[in-house]
Amino acid sequence: MEASVGIGARPRIWAGLVEKPHGGAYSARAPALRFTAEKLPQRLVLGTDPWRGTDPGLIRAAKLKASCCKKSAGTEKVHYSADEALILQQKAQDVLPYLDGRCVYLVGMMGSGKTTVGKILAEVLGYSFFDSDKLVEKAVGISSVAEIFQLHSEAFFRDNESEVLRDLSSMHRLVVATGGGAVIRPINWSYMKRGLTVWLDVPLDALARRIAAVGTASRPLLHQESGDPYAKAYAKLTSLFEQRMDAYANADARVSLEHIALKQGHNDVTILTPSTIAVEALLKMENFLSENAMVRN
Repeated sequence: MEASVGIGARPRIWAGLVEKPHGGAYSARAPALRFTAEKLPQRLVLGTDPWRGTDPGLIRAAKLKASCCKKSAGTEKVHYSADEALILQQKAQDVLPYLDGRCVYLVGMMGSGKTTVGKILAEVLGYSFFDSDKLVEKAVGISSVAEIFQLHSEAFFRDNESEVLRDLSSMHRLVVATGGGAVIRPINWSYMKRGLTVWLDVPLDALARRIAAVGTASRPLLHQESGDPYAKAYAKLTSLFEQRMDAYANADARVSLEHIALKQGHNDVTILTPSTIAVEALLKMENFLSENAMVRN
């Protein structure tokens, strides 16, 4: 039986963020951030430029705060069963003392489920969820990553991605789904390592089938060549993974979908539910954090 279950949490104020108190049963929806910092000039909200001559770093931070004051991107409902909710709640309570308010950054290849799993993790941890790609789109005023690539360049996108990650790294209690290529810049790791990084490791065959099924129009690094969608996606994903695999391995915790499937007695990662993957992520997070705590003590 499906149930929409919310996880109870006491309201807290941390680093200028005010969390809404949870209560009762509701669907997995990450609470939006609300800042108590200075109000932004109305003209900025209206899209004009009152910041001429102001330090660019201050402008970026202000715009990021403005976007965070709105409803968190991608907060549509995520449903899971009552049994899954209880397990997620238990594991989240095990992890929270070790996290101590630090942000969680999900890394992995495009299509690996960072957004879907991230929303579940944000809900059960009482965190807010953000997608770094969406924040870049808001920052530059362009509605899609593919269009940013087309109108500007990948380098332009990566520069703005780094700025977003830098600003997020000064915050607390966030789950952030990063873009697949965020790991290629060492500077991004310096930001993400202020929190906890989790790699969602999905077999390339499964990724290629998933992407081919929905199309490559929103994937600018794939939407370049004609031919069979699966073959094209698999070939490009293989090339990208070879370039990035060492960077992904820098993550604090690795969630292998192949390993989860084997634990369940099969080898089909496509039947794994997002909540199952989220439970494994919490387990890996707890293992890493508890081992680090033991070393420090």
